Amino acid sequence: MQIIPAIDLINSQVVRLKQGDFAQQTDYPVDPLELARRYQAAGPQWIHVVDLDGARDGSSNNASINMTTIGRLVSELDIAVQTGGGIRSIEDVEARLNLGVARVVIGSLCVMQPDLFEQMLKQFGADQLVAALDVRETSTGVYSPATHGWKETGEGTVETVLDRFMDAGLVHCLCTDIGRDGMLGGPNLELYLSLKDRYRTLELQASGGVASLIDIAALSQGQMDGVILGRSLLEGRFTVEDAMTTVSVTQGALSDDG
Repeated sequence: MQIIPAIDLINSQVVRLKQGDFAQQTDYPVDPLELARRYQAAGPQWIHVVDLDGARDGSSNNASINMTTIGRLVSELDIAVQTGGGIRSIEDVEARLNLGVARVVIGSLCVMQPDLFEQMLKQFGADQLVAALDVRETSTGVYSPATHGWKETGEGTVETVLDRFMDAGLVHCLCTDIGRDGMLGGPNLELYLSLKDRYRTLELQASGGVASLIDIAALSQGQMDGVILGRSLLEGRFTVEDAMTTVSVTQGALSDDG
């Protein structure tokens, strides 16, 4: 399982939101590049960068500022960068790839314009795109995708969306349980295990709620392909090194048992 540190940007500043709510924003007084270098030193292969201005507004002045910051990260880091937020067109994907990012994360467009996302999969290749499905549990117990910076709810379920895209060749999916995001209450392991069981070839990145190394071990034991870590790292719950060691120990134990 890949440990993937996350950096969320508003106006080129490092922030975190609770449950995707822009009214519940916490600012962290650290330069994004300095933070990224600190994470890189621990040895992960990937870093995840989110343009929250773009996610909320689509196209804004702050989105351009964040793009400049993303360009700095790509040019000055030695690890791969995946990034999303505000991707609304093929041109937006091209702009990110032209910066040198390794993978582009696409959220609202997957739900609102599935035909266009399928076209992107064909044009850019499945390994350069990540479908970001940010989901909320409904009153009937199913998980429905949210869009536009989590302010709106799309139609269908996470499964109906993935069924279509798996047929179109999707490889990478980042799934966030909005109700747990930024809350440090533990990840929705049941949801992620059900998705891994249903989609055996999907490379699944779990996101939302990770608060402890016990959570990391559980996700690793559940054979997740990656975990996105934001607030838990920023607030010192554990380090990237701690998380990577936990994955190594867990996988070693699984190998011994198997």
